[in-house]
Amino acid sequence: MTRIHDLAVRRPGKVAICLPGRDRTLTYAELDERAHRVAHWLIALGLAPGEGIAMLLENHERFMEIALGARRAGLYFTPLSTHLKTREIAHVLKDCGARILVTSAAMADLAQTIEAHGVTEGLDCFMIDGVASGYASFEAAVAATDASGPLPERPVGRDFLYSSGTTGLPKGIRKELIAHADAGKLHYEVISWQETFGFGEEAVYLSTAPLYHAGPLRYLMRTLDTGGTAIVMEKFDAERALALIERYRVTHSQWVPTMFVRLLDLPQEVRERYDLGSLRAAIHAAAPCAPHVKERMIAWWGPVIHEYYSGSESVGLTSLDAHEWLAHKGSVGRAKFGTIHIVDEDGNELPVGEIGCVFFEGGPRFEYHNDPEKTRGAYNGKGWATYGDLGHVDADGYLYLSERRSDLIISGGVNLYPQEVENVLSEHPAVGDVAVIGIPNAEFGEEVRAVVQPRDPREADAALADELIAFCRERLSGVKVPRSVVFEDALPRQENGKLLRRVLKERYR
Repeated sequence: MTRIHDLAVRRPGKVAICLPGRDRTLTYAELDERAHRVAHWLIALGLAPGEGIAMLLENHERFMEIALGARRAGLYFTPLSTHLKTREIAHVLKDCGARILVTSAAMADLAQTIEAHGVTEGLDCFMIDGVASGYASFEAAVAATDASGPLPERPVGRDFLYSSGTTGLPKGIRKELIAHADAGKLHYEVISWQETFGFGEEAVYLSTAPLYHAGPLRYLMRTLDTGGTAIVMEKFDAERALALIERYRVTHSQWVPTMFVRLLDLPQEVRERYDLGSLRAAIHAAAPCAPHVKERMIAWWGPVIHEYYSGSESVGLTSLDAHEWLAHKGSVGRAKFGTIHIVDEDGNELPVGEIGCVFFEGGPRFEYHNDPEKTRGAYNGKGWATYGDLGHVDADGYLYLSERRSDLIISGGVNLYPQEVENVLSEHPAVGDVAVIGIPNAEFGEEVRAVVQPRDPREADAALADELIAFCRERLSGVKVPRSVVFEDALPRQENGKLLRRVLKERYR
């Protein structure tokens, strides 16, 4: 018996998922019945335990029905970003070995493009809310399935997610399926998450981001597994998010720093218009949050702001609340599972305060699918695993991130951390968004360049560039000050706020 089925029996009329933008609501009884039917359909298609499906979907009520159905059928399910290019989709579909692709009428143009390029060859393809060349009707196929009997005993399926591709083609992160006997149990990661943030049956969770990202997908799944209600936005809009918090008395929510910036950019009368008193935990992650932005959010929303640090690999997790952050500004918290170790390039553990690669001991093992070399690179000789970030811990065990190792700028033998410079530049009132990269320098190897998205594009000129450099010179040591500033209309970021720094590196190399 699954936990969602248990909820469907105990509280059948309780709302599980609500998509206000689509005017769709699913109770636990409805979600349980649909997931059961999808599981029967997938098994009837001949998929054996451990095989996989892929989903190319916007935030849609069918998304979770399919994901939960795949889980009950003992399958891996791989969500595809709707912003991937044909080459990237082809890579993921081939790499994950999916046998089924489910898309929707809203994705018809992209679906037809990949079909025309032969990407879907060999797959059984289905479309929600419509049909198209190469795609059968999802609704008709599932409705024709006999779902009257019990499901066979199979292991519990799970997500098979791909990295965001910030350093190349997406890499699959695959974990072992869960034994059938443990179908009704909460995983220890979920228990830690539940205890940290207070999720439970009375939680009302606002999902603000695309479900094909790891954090939003897993938070929504966990909300359902613990009996809460999920309010799912189709697309983020700052004022709309505030209105939904008030309307549904949201208790928990998840954000990325760029969303905080957009919220803070709202006129004060708009920010004060909505009652946010129901919020108990507003959780952010995925990208660094500039300290002055976080300070303003805490001043506005109060001590409900939480932060965590983890990754799709789930080898370890840290978190901290607003009170802790104010006492340890810039930290991403202490370990909630996994033990933190900071090590140098030779694998030696470093003392408090020294910057090195962040490793976690004791987390679950994983592998990058079809990439044993990358998997080996994530582990050291002691079996500790890393997300590839640099940082240090303080005397109280709080972790501070410096940068990804691949983004470190080495100028004249000195290690420079882009985030430190970005935090300073983001305080300038003319800066809407900023990224700092290293570009080649004949004498020093690399030099610092700031790529700035100005709040007012009309101000993007040499005078503002000089002003920003002077602004940094007053606040940073000389070696950290950008040698140059260039302007962009928009920085390349994903919906989860993650900066695609490699795009800028390639552009300005």
